[in-house]
Amino acid sequence: MDLPLPLDRASGVPLAVQLADALRAAAAGGPVRPGDRLPSTRTLAATLGVSRTVTAAAYDQLLAEGWVQGRVGAGT
Repeated sequence: MDLPLPLDRASGVPLAVQLADALRAAAAGGPVRPGDRLPSTRTLAATLGVSRTVTAAAYDQLLAEGWVQGRVGAGT
């Protein structure tokens, strides 16, 4: 899945917050549809050149808000 996820490292906004915002936008009106699987936190971290902590924090935020459902070992 090719997701447009722009991250601005020079911004004062934490990368995890930027990533969660970008994923929300992708789900709200972009390429992500209900039922689509997101990349694993490790895969997305490697793709974006960020730590897995950043992707995990973004996914955790989206999970808490009800944007995604997660299953350990099954992707998100």
